[in-house]
Amino acid sequence: MNKVLSRKPPGSFWAISTVILVWNAIGVFQYVMLTTASAEQLSRSLSAAELAIFQSTPGWVTGAFAVAVFGGLGGAIGLLARKSWARTLFVVSLVAVLIQHVWTFFLSGYLDIMPASAAIFPIIVVLVGIFQIWYARNGTRRGWLR
Repeated sequence: MNKVLSRKPPGSFWAISTVILVWNAIGVFQYVMLTTASAEQLSRSLSAAELAIFQSTPGWVTGAFAVAVFGGLGGAIGLLARKSWARTLFVVSLVAVLIQHVWTFFLSGYLDIMPASAAIFPIIVVLVGIFQIWYARNGTRRGWLR
C-alpha cells in the first residue's frame, strides 16, 4: 500500500493561502460587477472610448475572464483545503488570463487610447498567477498538499 506522506504546513502557508483566496475573491467580485453593470453605470467610470471597447468585447474574452477568476478562486480554495489539484486550477486560470490579455492588449485597440502604464496591473495579475502556480507546486513537493 502506498502512503503519501503529508507534513503540516507552517503558519506562513495559511497566511499566504488566505491572501491568495482574498486576491481571487476580489477577481470574482470584479467579474460580477463588470458583467452585471449597465452601460449607464459603466459610463460613470469609463471614457467613451473605453466604454466602446468594453461593449465590443467578444463573448470568448468574457468567458476567459470567467474561467480566470473562478479557476483562481477554486485553486485558492484547493490550496486552503491542502489539495494538489489547486495547481491545475491555477494553471487553467493563468492560461485564461493570458487569453483575455491577448485580446485586450493586442486586438482591441485598448493601448491606442490608454497610456502604456495601463498594462502595469495586468502584468501584476500575470505575475501573481505565476506565483500561485509555483506556490502550489512547492506546497505539493513539501508535502503540504495531497
